[in-house]
Amino acid sequence: MTAMTAELLSALDDSSKDVGEALTLPPALYTSEEVLDFERDAIYAKEWLCVGRAERIPEAGDWFTVNIAREPIIVVRDKEGAIRAMSAVCQHRAMQVCEGQGNTTTFKCPYHHWIYGLDGRLLGAPAMERTENFEKADWGLPQMRVELWMGFIFVNFDPDASPLAPTLERYSKYLINYDLENAVCPGTFTLEDMPWNWKVMFENFNDGYHANRLHQYVQDFCPSNLSAFPEPWSDDSNVIFRTSGYTHLDGGFNATHRVIMPVYPDLTEEERSRSTFALIPPTLCFGTAPDQCFFFLVRPKTAQTIDVEIGYIFHPSALEDPLFEEKVILSDAGVQVFVRQDQDATTKVQLGLNSRFAPRGRYSWQEESHVQFNRWLTQRYRAGWSNRAAATS
Repeated sequence: MTAMTAELLSALDDSSKDVGEALTLPPALYTSEEVLDFERDAIYAKEWLCVGRAERIPEAGDWFTVNIAREPIIVVRDKEGAIRAMSAVCQHRAMQVCEGQGNTTTFKCPYHHWIYGLDGRLLGAPAMERTENFEKADWGLPQMRVELWMGFIFVNFDPDASPLAPTLERYSKYLINYDLENAVCPGTFTLEDMPWNWKVMFENFNDGYHANRLHQYVQDFCPSNLSAFPEPWSDDSNVIFRTSGYTHLDGGFNATHRVIMPVYPDLTEEERSRSTFALIPPTLCFGTAPDQCFFFLVRPKTAQTIDVEIGYIFHPSALEDPLFEEKVILSDAGVQVFVRQDQDATTKVQLGLNSRFAPRGRYSWQEESHVQFNRWLTQRYRAGWSNRAAATS
C-alpha cells in the first residue's frame, strides 16, 4: 500500500486551519517508512540542519561527525579558522572516511588511504597514476553550505538554499540578552533509538498543553495557562515558538521550582519570569530558562525511532563556581524527571499512532504551536510533491 498519495497531501489542509478548527496530522505521517523516505528528499535535503555548537571545535583541525537522514557528515574547523561541512563518504569506493571526533591535519580513508585536506580537497590517492583521465582536483569530498546562528552550526545540502538567519528573526530578538555566541555548553549526551517519530518529539517539546498536567507538581510554577504565542506565524519563518510564563521570578525546572545555576546577568525581569520553547525544524528543539538554555538535536533513524543529542548552555560565570559540577548534577536531576515523564508519554503516543483507532484529534488553544508546525510541514510536503511529480513527468 502506498502511503504518500495526493489524498494524504490534501488531508493536510485540515491540519493547517486556525487552531480552533484544525485537526491533528494523519497518523501515517508518523509511522510510514515511505513518508520518511519522502521527507529525506522534501525536507532534509533542502532545509538547514543543526549539527551542534561551534565551541565543540574551537581549534584548527578540530572535527566531529554526525549522521543525519542517512548522510554521514564531517564538521571541521579549517586552517583559516572557518567551519566547514562535507560528506564523510570517500569518493573512491564510498567508505566512511572517519567517525567520532578529534583533531587532525588531514583525513585518511582507512580502506585505500585516499587522503583529504581539511577543506575536502583530495591530496593523495595511492597507485592511481595508471588510471586514465584521473585528476585529484575532481575527486574532493562534496561540500555543504554552513551558517552559524547563536553559536549553533547549521548545514544545508542545497547549494541554492536561502540564508537561515533572516527566517529566524521572529525568535532571535528573544535571545539577545543570553549572548549565546559567548555562552558555554560543557558537553552533550545522546539517547539512542528512542521509539517515536521525529515529529512526535518536536510536538512534545513545544506542547504547552501538557506542561502542568503530565508534569503536575514539578512544573506547577510554569502552568499551561501561561503559554503565549506572541509573534504571528509567517509562511517565510523557519521557527515555531511560544513563551511560558512563571508564577514567580527565576523559576527552575527542578523540585525546588527555583534556579540552581547563575542567572544570565543581562536578562530583564520579564525574561526572568518565563521560558521560551522553540522548534527550528527538522533538527533543533531549543529552550530558555533564566539560568540555562537547553537543546535537543533530533536525528531520525527510522520512521519510528530517533537519536536525540541533548545539551545545556550556561553563562560563562557558572563555570567559575567551585560547586559547578555538583550544581550541574542537581540541575540535570531535575530535568531528568521531565525527561522520564516525556519519554513515557511519547513512547505511548507512538504506539497509539500505529493503532487502527488512531484519531485525527482536535487542538486546545494552548497547542497553537502544533498548527504552526503543521503549516511549516505542509509547505515542504507540497513543494516536495511538486518536485517529485515534475521529475517523473
